[in-house]
Order: sequence, then structure tokens, then C-alpha cells
Amino acid sequence: MTITLSHCCLCVDDHEKALAFYRDALGLEVRNDVAFENMRWVTVGPPAQPDVEIVLEPPAATPDASPSDRQAITELMAKGLMGRLVFATDDCDAIFEQVRASGADVIQEPIDQPYGVRDCAFRDPAGNIVRFAQARR
Repeated sequence: MTITLSHCCLCVDDHEKALAFYRDALGLEVRNDVAFENMRWVTVGPPAQPDVEIVLEPPAATPDASPSDRQAITELMAKGLMGRLVFATDDCDAIFEQVRASGADVIQEPIDQPYGVRDCAFRDPAGNIVRFAQARR
């Protein structure tokens, strides 16, 4: 039996701003863009990983969430405490410069970590943390 990752989900509050970050700044491909009942789901993914999709979904997408749950999600998003992604890269410094040039919110410039990677971090427009890690050799 094998298990592989197919999709992961991130809450975003503005799909156009999210696309400017994930598609335009990071170079991810838009795989799907679906509107349904006043909501929108956009899937993006790395060109080198056609079987992996990141679903950019509205905070209200969870059908069982109460109004107070949705408010809590919105407040946690504003604090940058909801979602995280970590991308592997072969050039942390180059991706840092590319993403920084887009005007993205820098959290951490490239640094060698004691656990064997060189990494950097940004916040996407919804506050999600996006890290890029390069294995040190």
C-alpha cells in the first residue's frame, strides 16, 4: 500500500492577492479555479510536481463551521497563525530574492539552520507562513 500527498488546503481571504503571490511571485501553476455559492477555490501547484495541489480556499469553506468559528479563523489568519507551507529548493538565496522583489512580506532572510538547511520565510497576503528550505551539503 502506498500513500501520497494529493492536496493541502490554505485559507485565503482574497484570491486575486493570493494568485499574485503563488502564481506570479512563486511561479506555481494554476490548476483549477472554481466558483460555487459565492465562494471560490483555486488550486495551484509546482510545475515539477503535477500530482500535488495547494487549494486556496475561503475561510467560510468549512460547512460545519459556526459563525463564531469563522470569526476565529479570520482572526487567526490576520495574526498569521493558520497555515504554513514549506517548499524545498535548490537555491534558497535566489528564491528569496525573487519573492522579495515581488514585494512579499519578509519574515526571515536566508540563514543556515543548525538542523541542516538554509531557509527563508515570507507571509502570503492572507498571513500564511511560506518557507523555502535548501538542504546543506
